[in-house]
Amino acid sequence: MQHVDVDKTARAALKHQKPCVLWFTGLSGAGKSTVANLVEKKLHAQGYHTYLLDGDNVRHGLNKDLGFTEADRVENIRRVAEVAKLMVDAGLIVITAFISPFRAERQMARSLVAEDEFLEVFIDTPLEVAEGRDAKGLYKKARRGELKNFTGIDSPYEAPEAPDVRINTVTMSADEAATYLVLELQRRGGLGD
Repeated sequence: MQHVDVDKTARAALKHQKPCVLWFTGLSGAGKSTVANLVEKKLHAQGYHTYLLDGDNVRHGLNKDLGFTEADRVENIRRVAEVAKLMVDAGLIVITAFISPFRAERQMARSLVAEDEFLEVFIDTPLEVAEGRDAKGLYKKARRGELKNFTGIDSPYEAPEAPDVRINTVTMSADEAATYLVLELQRRGGLGD
């Protein structure tokens, strides 16, 4: 690794914050992107330096060469995790919203940063509720066999066994969830000064 004079500590100090990754995971339609967007909006309003990595924006650029096979999904998460690591090194609060269906890949993402810089946020929404929110019609396509390897239908989702934070979107609104997460991040010392 190349020695640099300006490091993560210096970058974070300039921003008056503690860099970290909020790694949102859950089924398609669970509410990951909605809650993640609200968290970023609340942090930005408080003057924090953030960046939101979302499945849709990453697949249009960095990962546009990947499909949805199991191997491609693993590579998708590996690339996102590496980008998140670089952004943490830049002193940012990184918010990721990805199904990230496999425990091993979420653990790999956690392993790239310091333990106190990673918060796994499980957007815990039952399949029937997520499927009912199917704004893009993806579950319908998967049920008809038109969309292969769809998480929760013909591809597994390995729910976190011990997430750092569990959000139940059946009992909590998106705004309540975002407020809770910002307070939880603050409680854990994740906002720095």
